Amino acid sequence: MLKFQDSSQQSIQENSIHFNNDDILLAQVLKPYKANCQYLKSAEVIKESDPQHGGRVIGRCEFSISESCYIDDTGHFNSVEFNICYNQMMYYVIAKSVKERLMASFQSWTMADYWNKQLPDVYIVNFESSFRRAMQSSKFWGEIEFTNIRIKSGMMYIVTKCRYWDDKDGNCSGNVKLVIVNSPQ
Repeated sequence: MLKFQDSSQQSIQENSIHFNNDDILLAQVLKPYKANCQYLKSAEVIKESDPQHGGRVIGRCEFSISESCYIDDTGHFNSVEFNICYNQMMYYVIAKSVKERLMASFQSWTMADYWNKQLPDVYIVNFESSFRRAMQSSKFWGEIEFTNIRIKSGMMYIVTKCRYWDDKDGNCSGNVKLVIVNSPQ
């Protein structure tokens, strides 16, 4: 069950479109990750309007990190895990957007296009994170928003923001800019 913070959650438009977790798609999105690094457990995607036209598409996710994939237990959620969780949210939202035709920028993509591009053609070009309160990593939630998309010279430029929280008021957030190269037009 996804849990959301009431205090910092932006209102969702009444005419938004909701897509519940797609277990089969999620498993495919996480397939490139080693089993002990599949932190994303479920996600729902909400389309308010198109990010290419001033709207936003939101992914709301539940995570669990029972064991870090790269370091002994630090006892808290750290920047490497932040990035891995961001990638998993981002990949899922893009895959769901391609499958459901949620964003104009991905209208010409097939699922085969997505699977061919997931790892080699998606680049993080700017990554900012801020940790306000330490978070436990055993169970927490995250949200990603696609807020702006532009296509120029065969490349797709995507602006996103994200945040994470837990049951003990843990809190961190970030702003991430992506570029997808060799974008089908």
